[in-house]
Amino acid sequence: MFSVTPEEGRKLRLAHLQGVKRVVVKVGSAVLTGESGLHQETLASLADEIFYLRKQGLEVVLVSSGAVAVGRKKLGLTRPKLSLQEKQAAASVGQSGLMQSYEKLFAARDIHVSQVLLTHDDLAHRNRFLNIRSTLSTLFEWNVLPIVNENDTVSAEELQFGDNDTLGALITNLVDADIFICLTDVDSLYTGNPQTDSQAVALHTVQKIDDAVIDMAGNSGSSLGTGGMRSKILAAQMVAARGGHSFIGPGRKPGVIRSLFKGELLGTFFLPNEEKVKLHSRKHWIAYVLRPKGYLVLDEGACRAVKRQGASLLPIGVVEVRGHFHVGDAVHCLDSQGRAVAAGLVNYSSDDILKISGHQSGEIAGILSTVGGDDEVIHRDNLVKLSGK
Repeated sequence: MFSVTPEEGRKLRLAHLQGVKRVVVKVGSAVLTGESGLHQETLASLADEIFYLRKQGLEVVLVSSGAVAVGRKKLGLTRPKLSLQEKQAAASVGQSGLMQSYEKLFAARDIHVSQVLLTHDDLAHRNRFLNIRSTLSTLFEWNVLPIVNENDTVSAEELQFGDNDTLGALITNLVDADIFICLTDVDSLYTGNPQTDSQAVALHTVQKIDDAVIDMAGNSGSSLGTGGMRSKILAAQMVAARGGHSFIGPGRKPGVIRSLFKGELLGTFFLPNEEKVKLHSRKHWIAYVLRPKGYLVLDEGACRAVKRQGASLLPIGVVEVRGHFHVGDAVHCLDSQGRAVAAGLVNYSSDDILKISGHQSGEIAGILSTVGGDDEVIHRDNLVKLSGK
């Protein structure tokens, strides 16, 4: 993971980027805005970079933060902290200004743009998830640049995550993009905090995102925005699970995307998972889009069966039920240490699983007084191993 030489890193970038056809570019508020509002030079540079990608025949989605910051500036809200309602109101004011700037910049480059505002709830419902994918596919056919942002005005809970890192990764997987480019105010992932650790070095190539890499994310903090480096690493992990690449690099560096595609060693380039078969779209949706409504603690045998054999989860392997949920809800399966080993959609409610846990499948009908029920708490088709989470 850390033994890639600079020359090997350049070759890896060039080899992996050679076949790229579709790109998601995410830019955060820390890059786009400053004390005076929108950073116009950065916006123009970003437009040039996207124009470059499209001239190469690539399809691009832009995921952009910045609505709250633009709204604050327009309304003269100088207080360091705003209430949730004030953030939502500021976003409603700022979103139009943000899109107006993009419209003007891309029109000058003969690029039509569209605005796509989403909440997590839009992605958590499978039909809406698929409808969004169809809409974005149509925009690609029309040669329109989709500009996606979180609908901060109505998505109260999502504002806590900020910086649109997760949204960018989800959109990357939604449209089957080849690479997720995350432009931020931190130039790279470091092995330590470069401000306090003289031995810290930039990691330009990460072959696999494991716990050690995630822990390093705390060493490279963003000065603005709320996402931080950790959320960017977790976003890259989500993309890798679907067989995609990710790049985290300096958003205000002119020509940063062109430099990436030339194989230059700037930022951090993340390779896809090595598994021969990437995670299927629906299973990725279960694992990474749906939020768990509850948790099931499994015994050692059930953990082993789920992780190594891809087996269904049977009631005999459940030792504890946490939370209240209904049939079809998403849950996470935990080991005895509380680590998530799998995610899935349950065939029974939390109340019923409490009754049948620890029992054989053949006893379910008698315990619940039902006929023709499922033998599994979670069928293997609705169960996804969470390696590395």
